[in-house]
Amino acid sequence: MITVQQILDTQKSNVDALTGLAGKAFEGIEGLIHLNLSVAKAALSEAAQTTQAALSVKDPQELIALQQSLLQPAGEKAAAYSRSAYEIAASTGAAVSGVVEAQFAEAQAKFMALVETAVKNAPAGSENAVALLKSQVAAANNAIETAQKAAKQAVEVAEANFQAVTKQAARSGQAASKAKRGA
Repeated sequence: MITVQQILDTQKSNVDALTGLAGKAFEGIEGLIHLNLSVAKAALSEAAQTTQAALSVKDPQELIALQQSLLQPAGEKAAAYSRSAYEIAASTGAAVSGVVEAQFAEAQAKFMALVETAVKNAPAGSENAVALLKSQVAAANNAIETAQKAAKQAVEVAEANFQAVTKQAARSGQAASKAKRGA
């Protein structure tokens, strides 16, 4: 039988988990705000420098050289921003996932304890029903574990693909910049 204290403990645990999740979400948001403010400050400073450089240009060749010098860093900066934003999102997601997994494991353990209590108190002659219940719980646990493993693998593949695309974009930007300088 479930007691009032067990219900209160469960509620307290749920509130603690929710508070932890909210804290992790706010940490991620703070990281993105800090990143965006840093990028905005840098962009403002660079815009002032670029404007000064453009105003001091004396001939068309200098203007073309200035334009070319601005292209490569822009691509690299965009790739760096994407990488930083992805890292913030990934770390926040990992933290939230850890809290959710811990809560799920705790709930699963409590459910298994409840099943064990029910099995111990089962009336005589219900062995087949108890065996069926145990096998269904075991099958459900295996299915959940398989789904969790598949989700983790999908995240790892997505992360590897993101890293590869980011590296390729940076290389492409550098190659394009070098090609324009050579022309």
